[in-house]
Amino acid sequence: MSSIHRINPHELPPASGFSHAVTATGGRLVFLAGQTALDQHGAVVGETLPEQFATALGNLLTALRAAGGSPADLARVTVYATDVADYRAHAPELGRVWRRLAGRDYPAMAVIGAARLWDEQALVEIDGIAVLPGQNT
Repeated sequence: MSSIHRINPHELPPASGFSHAVTATGGRLVFLAGQTALDQHGAVVGETLPEQFATALGNLLTALRAAGGSPADLARVTVYATDVADYRAHAPELGRVWRRLAGRDYPAMAVIGAARLWDEQALVEIDGIAVLPGQNT
């Protein structure tokens, strides 16, 4: 059985859309590859950052579910954005996308600016680490 605890110390600024720290005990680790806004045929879909973010997050969650997990199992997520200023400008909308697809259990997160991603048209890529309840495999 795994247990994930989100920690947001009073000495740090309020965490909005992320957790300052996450502890996890027991269970299995799942390392989730970076996901962009690729459709089932390998084409980047969506013209705007929010559209691509929704698809990339959906792809990440699809991989997580295929491994037996759920959004609440995410302990760490890294977002790579080709335009951090655009990411900040769309933060409220991206937060709504997160809550719609993944709920309100926020992992430890970071947003990193990237000059370009593997898929040239991609504006955002998301990877993560999840901790699933222990299972006999």
